[in-house]
Amino acid sequence: MKSDPIAARIAEWAHRVTWEDVPEQVRERAALHVLDCVGLAYACSSDDFVAAAVLATSGEGPSSVIGMPQRLPLGDAALLNGILIHGLDYDDTHPSGILHASASALPTAMAIAERDHLLGSDLLLGYLIAIEISARVGAGAHGGFHAKGFHPTGLVGAFGSAVAAARMSGLDVKGITAAQGIVGSLAAGSLQFLDTGAWTKRMHPGWAASTALMSARFAAAGWQAPPDVYEGRFGLYASHVPDGHEVDLQAATRALGEEWELLSVAIKPYPACHFTHAFMDATLALVIENDLVADDIADILCLVPAEIIPVVCEPAEVKLTPCSDYDAKFSLAYLVGTAATRRRFTLAELDLEALSDSASLAVASRVRYEIDPKSTFPRHFCGEVIITTTDGRELRHRESVNRGADERPLSAIEIEEKFMSNIEIVTTRSAGQQILESVLGLAGAKDASKAVNIWRGQGV
Repeated sequence: MKSDPIAARIAEWAHRVTWEDVPEQVRERAALHVLDCVGLAYACSSDDFVAAAVLATSGEGPSSVIGMPQRLPLGDAALLNGILIHGLDYDDTHPSGILHASASALPTAMAIAERDHLLGSDLLLGYLIAIEISARVGAGAHGGFHAKGFHPTGLVGAFGSAVAAARMSGLDVKGITAAQGIVGSLAAGSLQFLDTGAWTKRMHPGWAASTALMSARFAAAGWQAPPDVYEGRFGLYASHVPDGHEVDLQAATRALGEEWELLSVAIKPYPACHFTHAFMDATLALVIENDLVADDIADILCLVPAEIIPVVCEPAEVKLTPCSDYDAKFSLAYLVGTAATRRRFTLAELDLEALSDSASLAVASRVRYEIDPKSTFPRHFCGEVIITTTDGRELRHRESVNRGADERPLSAIEIEEKFMSNIEIVTTRSAGQQILESVLGLAGAKDASKAVNIWRGQGV
């Protein structure tokens, strides 16, 4: 007997899951991920791409934007919130799904919870539903979306967000199923931004949230949708994964409600592509432990997973001289060279002065890569660095499990410190404390819209 379509099985779980079903550890971790997102939105709120996005999302509406006084129409607010959360590429990542999991999930859940004055726990549950589905759908492709030239953060994030939007809007199993079928025609995200560091990537999670909200509205109106949106002959995997590439169709529903993928979502310690973090940690360990300066370094060899080469290593000539901060985030040579020279990597290492630092660029020119024979990617974003010094020493450090991953998670204190450092870029620590308390107390809030209003920076 043929089993129900994947979308229907997802819908059945999403319709029945309750906040009481969520383990305490997952509840607490969800609040910390939301906190990370809110801090990131503040940190990039004054950037040029945000100013352009504000112009493009003009118009008054009822929905809040993090860190901003204006309110926008529902879909525009979700789009802008996604841009703000993802704009610095400092947001969390689900390793096996290879996507920024929260940047579409939170704007979606925020929009509906605020609109309908839902409980704070309803907002968190909607956020978790989106995470759980997007992560699993992404993992089912085994890196195939990237291999075909698609960015899973936008592509796959739309599916989980559509499930959350439909559930939070009160739709039944049929409606939640239809929302997935509808969003399958709207989900998008091209990797072409990699060639120039273009701003388009920053739109992907917000667009996923916006299209998810639209899909839920159309599903509520009875819009007919294809039921086999994942496994069909022109479904997600057939159209967005290369022919012959491994696909696991069961991943989308495996252990739903039993194993929580949020616990595998990694919060970033560095404001750069998550694929590169192990290499920065390894580089910093070597230069600090051995007290190396730029002139001590003759060569740096990075052993990299083959899958990440097109993203952070090629084209080599572009990676050696990044022309923008976003370009730099995806240059392994720049990131390793700068970390080796400055013994740190923060947002300051992405400003114009840092991008033109001759010392860092000189070390970056000495960075090479080879395929890592011990890679466990995408289970881990692993990496090994071998520094050859000018006096002939060979120094080696391997990070088998990237810091921030489920096996090496950042602590609550580390996440709160990251939040405060981001908040203080644009506002006061006291304002940050009020926001922090509203996020960490969200599960007990009777009206999520009050907390969301605090996230705007406008108080209660």
